[in-house]
Amino acid sequence: MKIACLQFNPIQENTYVVWDDTLEAVVIDAGNSNPREDAALDNFIAEHGLRPVLAANTHGHFDHTLGVAHLKKRYGIPFAMSLKDAFLLDNASTSGSIFGVPVGEMPSVDTDLDTTPEIRFGHTVLRVLRTPGHTPGHVALYEPQSKSLFTGDTLFRESIGRTDLPGGDYSWIMRSILDTLLPLGDEVHVYPGHGPESTIGHEVLYNPFIVEVLNEEVNYKD
Repeated sequence: MKIACLQFNPIQENTYVVWDDTLEAVVIDAGNSNPREDAALDNFIAEHGLRPVLAANTHGHFDHTLGVAHLKKRYGIPFAMSLKDAFLLDNASTSGSIFGVPVGEMPSVDTDLDTTPEIRFGHTVLRVLRTPGHTPGHVALYEPQSKSLFTGDTLFRESIGRTDLPGGDYSWIMRSILDTLLPLGDEVHVYPGHGPESTIGHEVLYNPFIVEVLNEEVNYKD
């Protein structure tokens, strides 16, 4: 499996294009937000001879969904996201205005990742892991052969996602990280929704939110 990270919009969201030797591709968290960024994504896809088959989202915040409508229209592909985050699409224009980002029409969801165990394309299978906390319907996507984990805004390098936004919950994001993500193993490579890449092993040692729980300084279940 091959992975490319493209950064779009003022919030510097990571958009991932994932493909294998069949050249079928999935775009994860498309953040392209204007014609120039749309063209940059389209050019990348064309230069690599890729055939997009799905736009998949870890969650519904506007900075991760700005480019989905373009992908659906340009390539005629479906959109997969947990319907538990559909309310975020409905409120995207208001949320964007708070951050000074213009938000156009949001896409409709075609596949509910809350009831979908895996995403298949080419020879690749992405497991859908439910990781609520940053948002109610947040998921992570995991490819076990390459040990690649797309964490969206649940887990960052040495940080975690915000839990003070509508639908956020600190206890749940820590349950998601400690009970769902860390057991995947130290060697798993983390591709977050913002910022640089990491590994689970690095986060166990250096992520202060995780370390304070492992040291029993904080009880994340309270």
